[in-house]
Amino acid sequence: MSHTSVMATGPAVGGDLEQALENVGVPSYVLDETGVVRWMNAAAEQLLGNVRGRHFTSVMAPEDRPRARERFAQKMLGTSVATEATGHLVSSAGARVPVEVSSVVLTSGETVVGVFGLIEGRPDDTRGAPPPHLTPRQVDVLRLLEQGRSTKQIAAELHLSPETVRNHVRRLFQALGVNSRLEAVAAARAASR
Repeated sequence: MSHTSVMATGPAVGGDLEQALENVGVPSYVLDETGVVRWMNAAAEQLLGNVRGRHFTSVMAPEDRPRARERFAQKMLGTSVATEATGHLVSSAGARVPVEVSSVVLTSGETVVGVFGLIEGRPDDTRGAPPPHLTPRQVDVLRLLEQGRSTKQIAAELHLSPETVRNHVRRLFQALGVNSRLEAVAAARAASR
């Protein structure tokens, strides 16, 4: 996928699609099949700096990287054509920026050749970094608990069985030394301050 014609693999919509996307105020990017940033518009560059040629996870908060890699792999394997996710990016100034990322696969014929995404800011929910002793899966579960998700909703979001989620919640409680979901959220917020 070349830098100057990354949008050439998309559908014929008439006009200059790449130029139109360049002028959109929403940060947008294109990743190749290995996850390397090949194109970004000015709004994305203003937010993240020029990260062309770098892996997309290089601008993500560490706790969000495992789940992002998983979603990217699902798109490359063709098991998911689009995803919506929340998390934090690290801006060019080094600040954590809470975002919602919408992404879709780019194909050339039947072959997946990359991913196109849009980044939308979201209000900062005052969450800090999670306690460092938690596993990435415990961080995933904690973030969803903070959003008020039920066991069934967490299972669907993380593609796990409800029993596996219950096990993760129990281990999270042990790691934080708490006995309830509310205590877990409060303890994690207190630890991040």
